[in-house]
Order: sequence, then structure tokens, then C-alpha cells
Amino acid sequence: MNGAETDKLLCKIAQGDNTAFEQLYLKTRRGVYAFLYSYLKNVHDTEDAMQTVYLKVKMYITSYQRGTNGRAWLLQIAKNHALTLLNQKKEERPVLEEAKYCSTLSGEISDAMQRALSDEEIRIVVLHVLWGYKHREIGKIIGSPTGTVTSKYKRAIEKVRKELKEVGE
Repeated sequence: MNGAETDKLLCKIAQGDNTAFEQLYLKTRRGVYAFLYSYLKNVHDTEDAMQTVYLKVKMYITSYQRGTNGRAWLLQIAKNHALTLLNQKKEERPVLEEAKYCSTLSGEISDAMQRALSDEEIRIVVLHVLWGYKHREIGKIIGSPTGTVTSKYKRAIEKVRKELKEVGE
């Protein structure tokens, strides 16, 4: 889903269009889920967080500025909520569950990513592959220079390839 389409749906939601809200959810749920899971590492917490994120979209829709990056606005809500949850727990994040973190990726790739990549590398790959963000946009979202994001993305892809090759042998 591109930025213009997201912006259009968010503007319709601000006008009270529930059909637009449903469309936004259907078109962004997999990416938001994968993004939240990269923080929470728990299926149940991620599913609960999904509900809260979309509820917050409805609650704070009046703060959305038309013509800005709607995808980034949605992901910022998700990121802030995930960080709030992690801070509330004040405990070490649980070990990764057996469940796949993202239904949009094949199980084999998802497993390889979980084994081979750090949390930050997973976020970068999810933002680039699933959301279509450019490396400079990802840098702004996660607070890293573009060059750092680019090199981490390239290394992450190589790590996943290597992991898949080792598993396949």
C-alpha cells in the first residue's frame, strides 16, 4: 500500500468513514503485525497490541496531517505502543515462540530471520520488504543514518541467505 493511498484512507477515516477504516486495516494488518512482533516477540502480546494500535488510529485520527506520510504515522503509533508495553513489563523479553512472527513470509524464511538476525535487522528488513520504505525513510523511523541502514539491510539479507543455505544442506 503506497503513501498516497494510505493518506487518502486516513483522510476518509477522519471524516467518519468506517469502510475506509476497514480497508486500512485489511491492507496494513500484516505489516503492522510483523513490525509489532519485531518488538514484542510474543504472539499474544502482538495480537493485543494490534487491536490497541488500530483503536489509537481511530482515537487520534484528528492529529493526522493530510498529505503527510500516513504509513509512517501508523508505524509510529505501533512503535510507540510497543515501546510502552515493553517499558511496562520491565523484564527481559521472552524467548522467541515457536509460532511464526509474520504470516506474510514463508515459514522457512521467517525461521531463518529469527535465527540469524538481530531485532533491529528484522525491523529493517520488515520495513523495506513488507512496507516498501526506502533506506533513508527507515533511517528516520529507527533513528539511524541511511548508510547504516543500507549496510545492515545488505548484511541481514546475506545472513538470511546463508542460514537458508545451511538449513537446505
